Amino acid sequence: MPRPPRPAASHTPSAPTGKATSPRQLRVGEEVRHVLTQIFARDSLRDPDLAGVPIMVTEVRMSHDLSHATAFVAKLGGDDTPEAQKALVKACRRAAPFLRGQMAKELRLQFVPELGFQADTSFGEAARIGALFNRPEVLRDLLPKEDEDAGDDLGEDDVADPDPVK
Repeated sequence: MPRPPRPAASHTPSAPTGKATSPRQLRVGEEVRHVLTQIFARDSLRDPDLAGVPIMVTEVRMSHDLSHATAFVAKLGGDDTPEAQKALVKACRRAAPFLRGQMAKELRLQFVPELGFQADTSFGEAARIGALFNRPEVLRDLLPKEDEDAGDDLGEDDVADPDPVK
């Protein structure tokens, strides 16, 4: 009896595969991150939106077959408005063919992955969570209470002995 055909696999990097990230994906992603960071630091980009702008590559996620890389980028200096993030991602996507060519010179891979870019929102999210923790109503709940009833607190000597017969 013949086997039923398998469903076609998706080759997009953002498609959930249900597989854990392999050590090779992590190694290659980190190498791609280092190379992209060096290319951005050299300031060899002619795009007016990228020239002279300090760009940080915070993470690179590789597809399972290492053919696609998604780089998470942010401007150094904190201009993290949604409009600025969209403009940065759009400019990086325009420069992707040039960046891929530069990566080919420095990476020791048989095939250089296609590049995709996403805005890194983790710093903005961390600032938002920090602001939540600093709100007065949250601080009130986090700090120890000083005016609790004395009858509610049991000291070490007030704990009932589990074995009353000694």
